[in-house]
Amino acid sequence: MELITQAGLDFYREIREKSGQPIELCYQCQKCAAGCIANEYADYYPNEIIRLVQLGQKEKVLQCKSIWICSSCETCGARCPNGINTRAINDALKEKAIAENLVKDNKVYLFHRQFLNSVLLNGRVHEPTMLALYKLKSKDLWSDLDFGLKLFTKGKMPLLPHRVKNRRAIKEIFNQSQNQ
Repeated sequence: MELITQAGLDFYREIREKSGQPIELCYQCQKCAAGCIANEYADYYPNEIIRLVQLGQKEKVLQCKSIWICSSCETCGARCPNGINTRAINDALKEKAIAENLVKDNKVYLFHRQFLNSVLLNGRVHEPTMLALYKLKSKDLWSDLDFGLKLFTKGKMPLLPHRVKNRRAIKEIFNQSQNQ
């Protein structure tokens, strides 16, 4: 049986503090996993994510895809008999993974970044530009081109972006969030 290291204990404490969740109360009842809508695509169930944090398995949990595919529906927290919100833990884990530069080749994170960049530029999302940049950076240009063309021909994807009037306020929100 492997004992938790000091580094693992420090990691556990950091995620507990950042998430504000009583991680130590999880006794693996799996109610969070039973209600999770992302389980089909997950490499770890919500209760397993919590267990990895409890055991200080930093590299394993920060490099898994499960923390990135969480839809933040908060079903896990609603079902948990101890009120643990796995979504909040996932958010803390994502922040830690980004801070430690552990999100290489992660298409969900890449999509997230392109979405935010589009909002920063226009004040709202311009789907054609955002998706084109995402497709180029993900090197997945052709997989759903037929679907995109259907949306475009039906007028669902405008060619030119509609920008908000006060983009400076949007940029200030981004600046404030970066300084926290």
